[in-house]
Amino acid sequence: MKPEIHPVYPPSRVTCACGNTVETKSTRGSFSVEICSNCHPFFTGKYKLVDTAGRIDRFRKKYANNPAKEAAPAAEGGAAAPAEPAAKGGKKAKKAEA
Repeated sequence: MKPEIHPVYPPSRVTCACGNTVETKSTRGSFSVEICSNCHPFFTGKYKLVDTAGRIDRFRKKYANNPAKEAAPAAEGGAAAPAEPAAKGGKKAKKAEA
């Protein structure tokens, strides 16, 4: 192997929301997760309410200032209406004009 091309791979601690910690190695360092094998319903066989509302809120917060969302209402104005009949007609509209 070539020296000095591999990333640093130090020990890290993964902490779950349930309190479980796992010692491993990672290039990312220590981090936390929402659900792990210790508390996941698939592994435990117990039903647990997963916080989907928090995930949805985070998604909306992340994409709240999306510039494409702001540009869409401006495109819906008068500029889109004249281009629409030509787009629907295609080749047939050109033959009717000739």
